[in-house]
Amino acid sequence: MPSKSSARLAALTVAAACSVLSGVVLTAPAHADTVRIHDIQGTTRLSPLAGQKVTDVPGIVTGVRTYGSSKGFWMQDPNPDANPATSEGVFVFTSSAPKVAVGDSVTVAGTVSEYVPGGTSSGNQSVTEITKPTVAVLSSGNAVPAPVVINARSVPSRYTPAGDTAASGSINALPLQPTQYALDYYESLEGMNVQVSDARVITGTDPYTELWVTVKPHEHANRRGGTVYGSYTSQNTGRLQIQSLGATADFPAANVGDTLAGTTTGPLDFNQFGGYTLVANQLGTLKSGGLKRETTHKQARGELAVATYNVENLDPSDGTFAAHAAAIVNNLQSPDIVSLEEIQDNNGATDDGTVAADQTVNKLIDAIVAAGGPKYDWRSINPVNDQDGGEPGGNIRQVFLFNPARVSFTDRPGGDSTTAVGVTKVHGKAQLTASPGRIDPASDAWKASRKPLAGEFVFRGRTVFVIANHLTSKGGDQGLAGQYQPPVRSSETQRHLQATEVHDFVKNILDTQKNAEVIALGDMNDFQFSDTAKTLEGHGELWSAIKSLPKSEQYTYDYQGNSQVLDQILVSPSIRRGGLHYDSVHINSEFHDQISDHDPQVLRFRP
Repeated sequence: MPSKSSARLAALTVAAACSVLSGVVLTAPAHADTVRIHDIQGTTRLSPLAGQKVTDVPGIVTGVRTYGSSKGFWMQDPNPDANPATSEGVFVFTSSAPKVAVGDSVTVAGTVSEYVPGGTSSGNQSVTEITKPTVAVLSSGNAVPAPVVINARSVPSRYTPAGDTAASGSINALPLQPTQYALDYYESLEGMNVQVSDARVITGTDPYTELWVTVKPHEHANRRGGTVYGSYTSQNTGRLQIQSLGATADFPAANVGDTLAGTTTGPLDFNQFGGYTLVANQLGTLKSGGLKRETTHKQARGELAVATYNVENLDPSDGTFAAHAAAIVNNLQSPDIVSLEEIQDNNGATDDGTVAADQTVNKLIDAIVAAGGPKYDWRSINPVNDQDGGEPGGNIRQVFLFNPARVSFTDRPGGDSTTAVGVTKVHGKAQLTASPGRIDPASDAWKASRKPLAGEFVFRGRTVFVIANHLTSKGGDQGLAGQYQPPVRSSETQRHLQATEVHDFVKNILDTQKNAEVIALGDMNDFQFSDTAKTLEGHGELWSAIKSLPKSEQYTYDYQGNSQVLDQILVSPSIRRGGLHYDSVHINSEFHDQISDHDPQVLRFRP
């Protein structure tokens, strides 16, 4: 994934500029007479009155949004129809701070529109709105319509219908079946006052004052309180995003496993950053689940410990060096080899041609020593300026840290940013033509993406080949709650090419030396069940060691309520046969005060 902060800030910039323009307005020739909200919402995701002007639409104001690029209010008809597919709530987009209050009885005239958060190219579902409104307040202090209770019984176990193949897989025009599909159920409540009770937090509070809860506490649960994402066909239907209409400072700082005790109530919105969102007028009280950061076991004297850790755009200006060092020393127990991803150059995002990262790496090494850890040595290859993706000017790359008191690095000259590393046979053993070296850096597979870093290490006389990876992110894929079902994962095209390159390089080593011990690790940006992982594994040349854990413990990243795998350590057959211990060390992704959005992993084995 792209880092949450950089991707989110870019999207927020676009949203602020395009909050009105990105709406999709479907025109119709007729002018509608006075209608009710359920007539506007209709029985599909698109209003039958989209593009039409409506007058004297009655409702009670249930929520007011005075901030952001989408200012307005929600109103709900206190006299619903008998059709469960038609929502009784709607958002009124005022563009400036609305002059109504919760409990006002109003009538609204305006134009019915379908607004797509994030723009039409995002593939998101649309939000039915009344735009360019004229609002009349009839009375104030009225009772707000009772909230619809969303719970494990009300949300269907099936996630979504398949999209209409004649409409490129869109579900927009399909009749809603709220008793059959979770996405249809949530859509049937769009804009309405809803409520969850005693909901467990499954993604902690992020910098944008939002969190995720589940209304199905037993759905794919893990022992730490999260909800595991185990396959494309087993979606977690109980996930719901929570925001607040109140002051940012009052939003709870929650971790996974905490609970929003009591009731959380407010209008149900659709958000470009995750889909259906309860925007709370009333937030439950945060009850701590007592989640603690994990610590792995120390490797035995004869065990080699190899770790991967995405340190999220680390550069010398960051204030996280001491925390990262403490994590490596204490939580990871000072692994012998650490593959770091997202090490930035010496001046971070300043785009002035700087590519060296020695200041970044040495600052981290010094912090590790200060934390009581070993004096690591390191190897890396500087990228060509602005050619490896990531934050512009940052020049992220993979770096090997290694403890020279435990393991040695085999330096072999010739590796640079543009030269492809190869494999030769020397005295019957596989050997890299350069160490460190980069895998096929001129290939289109690595365009605007990080090139894998390969190196030879020696532990107790045994050579271990290590390949550090950071495959292209999932940015650009359609959302799980989007209008296209199943979602198109466009980022896979390049990632599959990259996985093929890595697999073929590993196969070259194994064809040269059948019993070679090879590790390919890093931020693979894809799931252990994905085609990317299957391509990497090939016909047994590699195996993703996270699959040695129980399925409920297979996760390294927490995103939109899904505990999922992005970071992996894959091993060759000789390592797998010899026995291994694998640990996904949960120190970041489940916590609101994280220093990276990824959890590190550690592999221990006896070469």
